[in-house]
Amino acid sequence: MRCGTLMEPPLAVNEVFHLTLKEAFDFIDSYSVPYKHYDLSRVTALLELLGDPHKKLRFVHVTGTNGKGSTCAMLASILQKAGYRTGLFTSPHILRYNERMQINGEQIPDDDLVRITETVRNAIDMTEEKVNWFEMVMCTALCWFAEQKADIVMFEVGVGGKLDGTNVIDVPECAVITNIGLDHIGQLGDTVEKIAEVKSGIIKEHGSAVIYRGSPSVEKVIEDRCAEVSAELHKADFDSIRFISQDIFGQTFDACGYEALHIPLTGEHQRKNTCVVLEVVKVLRSKGWNISDDNVREGLEDTVWPVRMEVVSRDPVFIIDGGHNPQCAHAIVDSLNELIPSGTRIVFMTGIMADKNYEEFMRIISSVSKEFVTVAADYHRALSADDLARFIDSLGLHATMCPTVEEGVKKAIELADGGVVCCVGSLYLAGEARAVFSSDTSLRRLV
Repeated sequence: MRCGTLMEPPLAVNEVFHLTLKEAFDFIDSYSVPYKHYDLSRVTALLELLGDPHKKLRFVHVTGTNGKGSTCAMLASILQKAGYRTGLFTSPHILRYNERMQINGEQIPDDDLVRITETVRNAIDMTEEKVNWFEMVMCTALCWFAEQKADIVMFEVGVGGKLDGTNVIDVPECAVITNIGLDHIGQLGDTVEKIAEVKSGIIKEHGSAVIYRGSPSVEKVIEDRCAEVSAELHKADFDSIRFISQDIFGQTFDACGYEALHIPLTGEHQRKNTCVVLEVVKVLRSKGWNISDDNVREGLEDTVWPVRMEVVSRDPVFIIDGGHNPQCAHAIVDSLNELIPSGTRIVFMTGIMADKNYEEFMRIISSVSKEFVTVAADYHRALSADDLARFIDSLGLHATMCPTVEEGVKKAIELADGGVVCCVGSLYLAGEARAVFSSDTSLRRLV
């Protein structure tokens, strides 16, 4: 399908680029305008040239420190089961750039990506002040969602909220704030209260908001924002959770009036994320969205959200999680303590970004295992495997450095010796490790 009038900017395009797929990806990979966080004028101007595709769409807008992606994925699955043409915008990608924008579980086709990237590139050339990389990607996604006539889009914030490019949208069907912790403190603030203030900026006048329950001080910040803009505030009901059972492939529990819900995600935090999702469903129903209880059950059960305590191999047991901050580390430890029998040998394969709080991350996960294999993901912000190994050794633990992710996978399996390998520390690393199993079937025997 061509974009038609939607993708034709109101100003004449000076030059038409006929990109190949490689050229489109080269443009995306090489686009390097510095990340800016002071207003939304750049992205507003670009979207105007593109025909304001965001004004043709409805959204569930999701921010938070942890749980944004899984919350979006569960909601998208439920709305798809309800018969709605459902967009999903998340980041980062695990294996392919196309993963960032999906409709009903299908990634943007390469042909559409090339065509729309071409149009966005033309429009960027016509602007005085250039958008940053994330905003460029977001505008591409919005054009595609509008062209494909998505009924509703699960729209994940990049960083923060108030000044994030995604906040260019009008009042969403629901603004969602998931679990808040200390991350991106250089941009957002050095306390959870300051971070909550930035993230609560997605709550708009006379809108509706759903939050993951947090500390009283964090909730007070969000309550104040809702009062300021006359928005309805809904808090997830964690007290309703009744745990039933769990294994490495998922869990079953009661919550929010539903009995025996099943999700293919593990850990207490995912039960709480589910309560957030169920509260959002209530809000959507109040606004006329037709979502049955069966849609909710089936959508939750069929949720696809890779590299969140994802088991990619049963023999040996190899688990991949993209967790990368101290909050995630606590969730990983809790999940492993719940899921893995006491006394089982666990080896961590790990690599992390140099700008993350890797010191605290490693201290937390070392409560589960003292054996580590370090690697560096193929990303410019990655901490070197040598530096990470030296830090882990300084904690009185044992680290083996490997020069590639593939070698790290094999070494970790060898050291586990029939036990469990858990790959953690970065979504970029998680994607590369997952690709190793996808390309080398001799490594895995999946259930």
